Amino acid sequence: MAQATPGARPGASRVVTIAHHVPFLDQLAARWMAEVDNDPQRTGAGLILLPSRRAARALTEAFLRRADGRALLLPRIAPIAALDEAALALSGEAALELPPAVEPMRRLATLTLLVLQAGTAFGDVRTVDQAWPLARALADLMDEAEWAECDLRERLPEAADGDFAQHWDLTLKFLSIVTGIWPTWLEEQGVMNPVARQVALLHAQAAHWRETPLPKGQRLWAAGFSDAVPSTVAVLRTVLDMPGGRLVLTPVDMDMDADTWAALPPGHPQAGTARMLADLGVMREELEVWDDLPAGCVAAAPPGRATLLSNALLPAPALGQWLDPAPPPELRGLSVLHAADQQEEAAAIALILRQAIERPGQPAALVTPDRALAGRVATELARWGVIADDSAGEGLATTPQATFLRLIVQAVDAGLSPVALLSMLKHPLAACGLSPGNCRASARLLERAVLRGPAPPPGIAGLRAALSRTTQDEHGALADAPDAPQELSAFLDRLERALDPLLSCASGGAEVVDLLSALVEAAQALAATDTEDGAARLWSGEEGNALGAHLAELLTWCDVLPAQRVGALDGLLASSLAGVTVRGRRALRGREQVAVHPRVFIWGLLEARLQTAGTIVLGGLVETVWPPATDPGPWMSRPMRTRICLPSPECVIGQAAHDFIACACAAPNVVLSVPGRRQGAPAVAARWLVRLDAYLSGRGAGIAEHPALSWLEQLDRPSGAPAPVAPPRPCPPVSMRPRSLSVTEIETWMRDPYAIYARRILGLKRLADLEEMADAADYGEIVHDALDQWFTRYPDRWPADGEARMVRVFAEVLEAARLRPALAAWWAPRLERIARWCAATESGRRGDGAPRTVLTELSGRMELSGFSFGTFVLRGRADRIDRDAEGGLSLFDYKTGTLPTRASVLAGWQSQLVLEAAMIEAGGFAPDAVGHVTELVYWRLTGGHVPAQVLDIARGEELSDLIAQCRDGLRRRVAAYDTAQMPYLSHPHPGQEPRFADYAHLARVAEWSAAREEDMA
Repeated sequence: MAQATPGARPGASRVVTIAHHVPFLDQLAARWMAEVDNDPQRTGAGLILLPSRRAARALTEAFLRRADGRALLLPRIAPIAALDEAALALSGEAALELPPAVEPMRRLATLTLLVLQAGTAFGDVRTVDQAWPLARALADLMDEAEWAECDLRERLPEAADGDFAQHWDLTLKFLSIVTGIWPTWLEEQGVMNPVARQVALLHAQAAHWRETPLPKGQRLWAAGFSDAVPSTVAVLRTVLDMPGGRLVLTPVDMDMDADTWAALPPGHPQAGTARMLADLGVMREELEVWDDLPAGCVAAAPPGRATLLSNALLPAPALGQWLDPAPPPELRGLSVLHAADQQEEAAAIALILRQAIERPGQPAALVTPDRALAGRVATELARWGVIADDSAGEGLATTPQATFLRLIVQAVDAGLSPVALLSMLKHPLAACGLSPGNCRASARLLERAVLRGPAPPPGIAGLRAALSRTTQDEHGALADAPDAPQELSAFLDRLERALDPLLSCASGGAEVVDLLSALVEAAQALAATDTEDGAARLWSGEEGNALGAHLAELLTWCDVLPAQRVGALDGLLASSLAGVTVRGRRALRGREQVAVHPRVFIWGLLEARLQTAGTIVLGGLVETVWPPATDPGPWMSRPMRTRICLPSPECVIGQAAHDFIACACAAPNVVLSVPGRRQGAPAVAARWLVRLDAYLSGRGAGIAEHPALSWLEQLDRPSGAPAPVAPPRPCPPVSMRPRSLSVTEIETWMRDPYAIYARRILGLKRLADLEEMADAADYGEIVHDALDQWFTRYPDRWPADGEARMVRVFAEVLEAARLRPALAAWWAPRLERIARWCAATESGRRGDGAPRTVLTELSGRMELSGFSFGTFVLRGRADRIDRDAEGGLSLFDYKTGTLPTRASVLAGWQSQLVLEAAMIEAGGFAPDAVGHVTELVYWRLTGGHVPAQVLDIARGEELSDLIAQCRDGLRRRVAAYDTAQMPYLSHPHPGQEPRFADYAHLARVAEWSAAREEDMA
């Protein structure tokens, strides 16, 4: 920081501070008016400088409150950042001679080019989406150095020496962009860095006032400053030198002992103020304190609250003062909210704000740096019809229009893969020239008919190829009412026309400007409806205008960047939009006719400074949010920053701490809100709350819990103890019950009858996953198909080179499956091991004289009659049936997954193979497969370290008895379900759960089964 100028110090009345419990802006307005005896005409003579535009607007409102309806000339009120000659003409001729500021987007685009040209100097940076964040970090470093008035060209060479790691030396070489190339470019273009120009303007303003004092009777006050960079200090020093100059500081801790004040760490709330006073050459003891309440004003907070917070946040060396006698801590109006997570925190805060505005005339505000929390609270308030004034806005990157643009890029870059394509088509702005409802219905139809299951080949051609494999009946059966979908082939034509500008760039690359132009053209075509132009939908309103202006700047200045692939656009949009905000309209979407509530506010930390309210909630008080994480940045370590005189990263903590105390003393009722979890992970409470709890616990006190969480429980939770839902017991009419099932469905019928009800009676079918990967079922199909082909070719003889031929058949089937290369390479050796095992096993069986004939993949049926509601048909498909020389039949089943246990088969829980045997003996298969079953065999074919396993279930009389028992059991089950009172229960047998529970969510199994397990325990 700049050193204080020697010389006479200003008088005590020239530098004042306003006590914490006094409303700052009301006191400022009252004092300004009192100095001219409340003369409404003389009030307008002078200028008041404030730190921010929001504070300037709030001071105007404070003057209007003091006027109480009388006509009044207001003084000129200006934020110090607006001292630009174009706006106020204050800076004199020197300001007119300064070069213009370089446009921010032009600066970032040019720095991005320089980063790309630096090659591997800072990692492998090849694309604009990788280089843009580094360019932004370079710009931030230059801004930080220029605010600190640190000459990087002079200081950076000294930043690293032998004491530092070698990679820091490499980093400093990369920063030659800042020290050498960039200043030369600025000079060639005749422009300045924005911050450098602002710093020059502030110094020019100070010089102008020194040379040309304000006219007699004109006052110049600077108010609301708690910290200042050197250029602002120069302006403030000049203000104090003016005849009518005065500096009105935010609350200064006047009770802190001198030794502690002189050694405040940068993270302390008063550290910034202490530095600023030292730079101004003002002693704390010289400050005058305005602690009287203006007429008609009430205290912003109890006077003792500031003392409590000051004592709790003393720096570590002064903590011994906690042992000193002190009056009881002032806890009136102070409460804490410990929510379980962010959503509960937001809902509780909304209730607090809703309750606060029931008091007439009392404004209520949420103060938080967490924009996600702000959005949640705004949404929860809308539940009560309260639309909060969210002055901090929302990130432009999160608006619907920006999200839509990024989804388009992601879909094209992913080759129109199912997830990316549906994310784009189901966005509210997507229409493809249809009505939004028609587009959404067409997207759902495309999803169900084409995109569910294995992913289609990439691109529009891949979608058309996948569409050609579906039937027209599937398309027509899936029509949605009231918005009917368009015929899918025509819908794909529309999609191709809309995306064509961007698809034409996807194969190779294009200039960034051309990619952006293609994206805008594609987005407008996709957003167009049957009645409205796409440009009107995308770029209208505050959000659309802001995004359109942002894209226009990108199109103007990104022409310097080299050609890129389409995928780089997504990262470029995300990086360029980072930190850009727009007036938040999130809570007003869908409520365009609802007005913003005049007494409910959501403020960021900057907007909250100098403000007061009746109730304030300080939200998101967790580490890394409030206070933020300290980060020295990617370019220099902390010692290196100290060497070149850049501010310590902990100064950010000090400013956040100052904001915390200021906001905590800005309302009679303050709620400190802490979520227990944030983004799914445990959160650590802010260090100030930890300190406050420790301080109070040492005095046998504590902050009261706010009752909002109990309100929330009463609001959203039913009275009484929670009662789980009862298991479903559907009893459909017998006429609707299925009269035919497959042998595999019989096992489901036993283990989970509800699944039969949902699938066969309700007609509900589980949708395949999007981009479904090949799984065990596909592996099983390959094994079954290969063995079927083999035994079809060689049903009754064994070729001499049988093993080699069988291996070749398995390889041919794998190739025909057209799996992705990695999966095919993974499965190929396993299939080869299965083929060799099967060849060896079959060779042995043929050597023993069996079988005489092999039949594979046979379909059959068996009719069971004698029921009151008609015949029941059992269907099945046998993997393999062998007939030996004596006419006996062996029944085989191939498994690539888990083998059933013999005990489970004998008990009837896995009766597929036994039921097929019953069908054979009833003549349910082909004439060649009629006879007496002598053997039931399972082959488990995995291709692992042990390629296969054999499970022989039963033979002889045991097998005959098992078949008879299974057939009788099936008849009893059919008869039982032919009564209307028999329910289709879900998972009725604990310990015998179904292998595939596709309908468990529909039956709410997780809810009632937990209660059942508790009852059983």
